[in-house]
Order: sequence, then structure tokens, then C-alpha cells
Amino acid sequence: MAKLNVDIVTPERRLVSTHADEVVAPAAEGLYGVRPGHSPFLSTLAPGPLTVRDGGTTQAWFVAGGFVEVQNDTVLVLADQAEPAASIDLESASAALREAEQRLASLGPGDPKAQAETARIQRERARVAAARAGGR
Repeated sequence: MAKLNVDIVTPERRLVSTHADEVVAPAAEGLYGVRPGHSPFLSTLAPGPLTVRDGGTTQAWFVAGGFVEVQNDTVLVLADQAEPAASIDLESASAALREAEQRLASLGPGDPKAQAETARIQRERARVAAARAGGR
């Protein structure tokens, strides 16, 4: 049976290069599933869970954004930041989320920092969700 070639890369390094039966990525339009034979596409990534399945094994990752490209049974994830969901400390991720929410609440109406804090909250919420889904 055909397999996907999957590479997860950050600006710092290649995190994983593996084969898989399926990849589910948090594309900007929503979760996007890819299996061998999928048509080519390119999409931005939203902060969220990235799942790589091979047989009965599932690897769960958190990606903070970036791009995903599918072409010729190859899935290339160019992530701004990525980490295995199982390695996320749920307590510290929850604390970072609370801090971001407090910073946003302290900003006045029309503050130019509000957009950055809102994006940080979305990222931290997705990271907490990935940690919970990763069995932490």
C-alpha cells in the first residue's frame, strides 16, 4: 500500500521525516486530511494540532502556524514553531494562556497591541488543546 512521505520542518531544523498513512493538518480553512493519492495543494497553517498516523501509531504535534504543501504523496509542513504534543507541559501552557488573556484584558480600546495579544491567545489555546489531546 502507498505511503505518504512526511517532513515537519521549523526555521531551526527538521523535526521529523517519516512515512505515514494519513496526515491531518490545521489548515487555515479548517482541519485537512491527506492520504496517499491526494491532489496537490498549498495552504497556510493555523495554530493547532497536526496528526500523523501510520498503521496503529499516531504522532500528535502542535504547530503554531506556517504552511503545508502536498504534492506527489509528500506532505511538507513548514511550521513557524512545532513540538510534540506529549512534550507540552499542560500547567505551563495553561499559565501562558492565562497571562495572554490578562494582557489582552489590560489593554485599552483600540490599542495596537490587541491584535498581537489576540493571536497569542489563539496560539496558546491551540497549544493547551494539543497538550490535552496528546495524553497529558
